[in-house]
Amino acid sequence: MKTILAIASFEKGQAFLRQCKAEGCRTLLLTSQSLENADWPRECLDDIYFMPDVDKEWNLTDMVHAVSFLARTVKIDKIVPLDDFDVEKAALLREHLRIGGMGDTTARYFRDKLAMRSKARDGGLPIPRFVGVLNYDEIRAFMAEVPPPYVLKPRTQAGAIGIKKVESEAELWPLLETLGDRQSYYLLEEFLPGTIWHVDSIVDSSKVLWALVSRYARPPLEVSHEGRVFCTQNVVYGSAEEKALQKLNATVLKTLGLVRGVSHTEYIQSAADGQFYFLETSARVGGAHIAEMIEAASGLNLWAEWAKLEVRESYTPEPSHKRYAGLLVSLAKQETPDLSGYSDPDVWWKLEKKNHAGVIVASDKYERVCELLSNYTERFYTDFFHSLPPKEKHTD
Repeated sequence: MKTILAIASFEKGQAFLRQCKAEGCRTLLLTSQSLENADWPRECLDDIYFMPDVDKEWNLTDMVHAVSFLARTVKIDKIVPLDDFDVEKAALLREHLRIGGMGDTTARYFRDKLAMRSKARDGGLPIPRFVGVLNYDEIRAFMAEVPPPYVLKPRTQAGAIGIKKVESEAELWPLLETLGDRQSYYLLEEFLPGTIWHVDSIVDSSKVLWALVSRYARPPLEVSHEGRVFCTQNVVYGSAEEKALQKLNATVLKTLGLVRGVSHTEYIQSAADGQFYFLETSARVGGAHIAEMIEAASGLNLWAEWAKLEVRESYTPEPSHKRYAGLLVSLAKQETPDLSGYSDPDVWWKLEKKNHAGVIVASDKYERVCELLSNYTERFYTDFFHSLPPKEKHTD
């Protein structure tokens, strides 16, 4: 029997844990003390351990000591991170306990945007021009070559959290001054207007076994900073864009060194030249309920497929169907939004979360999904929409 230790500083991955137990694994969970009363599938867990946390942040030395103590009596076969912020924790534990899987160096390519960018550039991948916020002369040279606006990005945050659009060189220096000693944890990148796409993948032996291409209605940065309804949908199968991104995505994940696992990877199609550029990737299931949208479109639950991939000697994805699905999510002005009016037969899923409204629609016809998303988006703005200042750190 294999023993899987899942790391989850945030509440997610319940389907992964259930599938591990269904595969006959001894299933252990290490999570934040603040999530002691979260909705974990305890019937599927052989044990659950809690790390003291401050806003989901752990003392990593204490974590190493705790898991090393556990390893005295439990032989851990695999360590799997369930959130973006757990990728480095899992790599640190694997290195310390000498357990196979992604180590510290490769983990940086999937968490640290500066390492990610540098590896992609060295591999010849198309990427926006960038510079690390390290040497001021290099930053000045970058801005002399690359016209504004720019994007100032935290190297290890997730999504659009902490990102700031910078309109000029004069605007940058005061921002860096406010960051103080945190400056080196950022990079500066050229701002490319365009359409943002994402490819969600299953990878084994450094090969993409399965992937789905989707497109955001609006860039996540715009949704986060300007207040918009979040929307994404998978694109027409066999279209030129789908083929191009499937090819580029396979090259990106191989270049960055993902051997086994799942990935959510984002690309931008530049409005200026129409070319696709690699933006960022991850070694985990996509957040913001994208996994549910993928399941509506394909029938594959990426959490469950990830668990199968990790524990089976030989893995092949289940045959997937080729439907179309779209996702809408918004902050809601109501504590418990009433979604009963969204009752078309194509509604596949509704979000149940305090002060949030969300639906997934699915159909065999791409045009039907587009029609519903257009209609529902306008209704969301009237029925539910609420906006808050963008987050500076991940809290949920």
